[in-house]
Amino acid sequence: MLPRRHATTLFRDRVHAGVKLAEMLQHHAARTDVVVLGLPRGGVPVAAEVARRLGTPLDIFLVRKLGAPSRPELAVGALAADGVRVIHDELVQRLGITPEELAEVVRRESAELARRTRAYGAGPVAVDLREKTVIVVDDGLATGATMRAAVEALRLKGVSRVVVAAPVAAPEAVRRLREVADEVVVVEAPPNFRGVGAWYEDFTQTSDEEVQRLLAAGRASRPQPHARPQPMPPPPPESGWGGTT
Repeated sequence: MLPRRHATTLFRDRVHAGVKLAEMLQHHAARTDVVVLGLPRGGVPVAAEVARRLGTPLDIFLVRKLGAPSRPELAVGALAADGVRVIHDELVQRLGITPEELAEVVRRESAELARRTRAYGAGPVAVDLREKTVIVVDDGLATGATMRAAVEALRLKGVSRVVVAAPVAAPEAVRRLREVADEVVVVEAPPNFRGVGAWYEDFTQTSDEEVQRLLAAGRASRPQPHARPQPMPPPPPESGWGGTT
């Protein structure tokens, strides 16, 4: 599918982004075998709105970006709570990051993952994901390293299908994630991608308290599981950057 040549999307905030993303995920609505997982922290408000509009359970999947020591905003890899690591070896070598420096980044982010596990609930995820279609949501994808770690960790949990979803993404991140996910859906993948925050009017950092509130609300409204899932519907006509691998 050809990319859009002119990106016009500007999200008011993460809730508005979730509304627009949910519109592109309607083929998963009201299915009993679908779970929506948000990546903390910014992906959770987006995921909460997606789950609400699709009528699916909401939970969280714990994963942390591994930032370059001299440029913490630049992801050189990611770490999932299950211990799965994704490292961009070529980028690590190009930046001259030593094994000792990388080990220190991993140690620091592992400690933060442990803290968030305690803060958000016991265990990396509170719902049974076996044989489920899991929609993993973030507020944007720059390198895609964090999301890739989440996808690879979810494969180990026996999920049926993994759907990557985000309001905005770099085209290269979309291409890389289509190598590992069953479906990648984004509202915009602008060729002039300037970073996730550039596409939001309000990109205020999401707090632990907001994540806890959204998860509590999502878990309280979680429907009771049915004996067997509904059959998989045919995918809708392609639009935007939604699509399957």
